Amino acid sequence: MKTLLIVYHTMTGGTLQLAQAAARGARTESQVQVRLLHARQAGPDDVLAADGYLFATPENLAAMAGLMKDFFDRCYYPVLDRIQGRPYATLICAGSDGSNAARQIERIATGWRLKAAAPALIVCTHAQTPEAILAPKLIPLDDLARAEEYGAALAVGLALGVF
Repeated sequence: MKTLLIVYHTMTGGTLQLAQAAARGARTESQVQVRLLHARQAGPDDVLAADGYLFATPENLAAMAGLMKDFFDRCYYPVLDRIQGRPYATLICAGSDGSNAARQIERIATGWRLKAAAPALIVCTHAQTPEAILAPKLIPLDDLARAEEYGAALAVGLALGVF
């Protein structure tokens, strides 16, 4: 059985909703065990034990969340040269764009020599005022459905050895 590790961080709940939807979708593939861990909980042993990855982060100040960066920093050296070629995908919950956060994860994945399984899925909440940025997010059902399909596709590809 293959293992898909989903590592996320959330501040206002939007990224968690997307990560949970992706996990639901991935769990439809019976040949894949899904582990959903907050970035604080995930470490090198979790990364080494997984066959594929889904990294989910909010965009904060045009960058990935600091706790996601902390996860990557803590895991970088212990997993370097031990996970190359494994597939990954990225979910971004953004207020306006999300592309820079996606690029940051792509650069880290390049350093780990991971293989992108799909382009980043970016969901934009259009939160632009301080009140909207800090408010709890409610991700629309169509975006949750896209995240669920994204997780399902990643799991199926992992189970079939496509990646």
